[in-house]
Amino acid sequence: MRVYLPSTLTALRSLLDTGVVGEPPLPGYAVTPALREWYAEGDLEELEYIALTLAAKASVRLLDADQDAVRRRVVVVVEVPDPVVEPATHVDRAAVRISDPVALKLVHAVHVDDPSAIPDVTVAADAVIEADLGSEDAAFRMEQAEGHELQWYASQEIGPLLELG
Repeated sequence: MRVYLPSTLTALRSLLDTGVVGEPPLPGYAVTPALREWYAEGDLEELEYIALTLAAKASVRLLDADQDAVRRRVVVVVEVPDPVVEPATHVDRAAVRISDPVALKLVHAVHVDDPSAIPDVTVAADAVIEADLGSEDAAFRMEQAEGHELQWYASQEIGPLLELG
């Protein structure tokens, strides 16, 4: 199953150093039965884009928690066996948890903001809690970051991507 894991550039560095994506259970987003039911008209590509978008939004929360991380949203795309993926519908219809460690060899790709998104992502990370609490102004600041398209990188490009910062 393809799962979209919210991340940061700091966590990507750790992935290269350790060879695994974080500590299980790993929260992520995927095309779940609940997502398919909710968006019955969407094809697989549209459903995967929704999962990617949710993971990118969750990445902003990770940036809020890690004040030292470079303010670029990161989503790690992994292919894992279905049995290690558990739905977390209490979080969101596309939310899942991966119960086993995920090795670097299971990383399909990463999606990362272009450096030009840093100002908007910085503002969004500073506003994420307020947005969760219902502030329309903070929600607008979150939307500014979401307006930036994430760039796609193959797993072999993670090292060079990190060297560029």
